[in-house]
Amino acid sequence: MSIQNADPRAELKRQAAIEAADMVKDGMVVGLGSGSTSAFMIEELGRRWAEGLRFSAIPTSERSAEQARSHGIKLVTFATHPQIDIDIDGADEVERGSLNLIKGLGGALFREKIVAAAARKFVVVVDDSKIVDRLGERVPVPVEVANFGWTSTARQLEALGAKITQRLDRGGNVFVTDGGNMILDCHFGPIADSASLQRQLEQIVGVIETGLFIGRTSEVIVATADGLQRLGVA
Repeated sequence: MSIQNADPRAELKRQAAIEAADMVKDGMVVGLGSGSTSAFMIEELGRRWAEGLRFSAIPTSERSAEQARSHGIKLVTFATHPQIDIDIDGADEVERGSLNLIKGLGGALFREKIVAAAARKFVVVVDDSKIVDRLGERVPVPVEVANFGWTSTARQLEALGAKITQRLDRGGNVFVTDGGNMILDCHFGPIADSASLQRQLEQIVGVIETGLFIGRTSEVIVATADGLQRLGVA
């Protein structure tokens, strides 16, 4: 079933996602990202699969896995395919120049980072509203934490200057990741040194992973009203 786009910005993202999907070739191992932009990409790969393209895929979320299965796409695991040729995903913010990212507003940041770390090439697809001068300008940093002792973990995050919101689902219940953990959305404001902040967050016991993706991006495909732009690391 085709994804319908009443929103002009969504149509731009769909075009960018198709551009990224065109980078997938026969025989590749492909990381399938999560979220609305990645859904467009998986839909396009499903169309090409029906036309005869063959590749193996490792999804970053159960939702992406379900969508891929609906197209008949072959899913594999790291046990048999430890190296990924290309990982294609979206982002919530992209920092100009460095192409560092904030990801995880969709809740799949831990699996997304595992897949990105295993990829030879990590391609990010966004619309131009996601490009910022400093990470944290518009969105919080999602931090996936263990359920046990999470209030203690939260206090340590607050000590770093974060204003914390516990992630809830649409029903008002505590949001649970595919890994069974919770997410604390940490509002730091514009981050002067995202790499330093990542190192500090990693030192907190109880933090499983953060939505800061530092030094991982190979290329960003940006959908704009004037067409597609490709950004590389400055």
